[in-house]
Amino acid sequence: MALLDHLGITVDDLERGTAQFHPVLTALGYESGPGDDHSISWHHGEETEIILYAWDESSGPHRHGRVGWQHMAFAVASRDEVDRLHAVALDAGWSSVRDPKEYPRYTDRYYASFVEDDDGIRIEFMHNPPRAAG
Repeated sequence: MALLDHLGITVDDLERGTAQFHPVLTALGYESGPGDDHSISWHHGEETEIILYAWDESSGPHRHGRVGWQHMAFAVASRDEVDRLHAVALDAGWSSVRDPKEYPRYTDRYYASFVEDDDGIRIEFMHNPPRAAG
């Protein structure tokens, strides 16, 4: 099975993007990786790497719902972890799109929140445990 190796995200301001992404990614267990004047990265062991790239000219923020990026979802171990990560993101300057709540239209166990950074990049924290055997 092919797994996601890395994800590159372009931001308007690398310093601001780093200030918003770093607390969230480290709370998810990512560690800072290499960086330079035009990019910075985080990695999760030998797993997926996330890289922020600076853009040379402002193209304005991303608009959710347009062709392209929709959102990235991080599966976490509990509802409490969804709540904690949502709070970490808000403290780092992300805006709440949807506060933590149940999403029964997905499954009766789906609990998630959505946040967006200053560039319009949206991420989701979600918990969807397997259905109990019975």
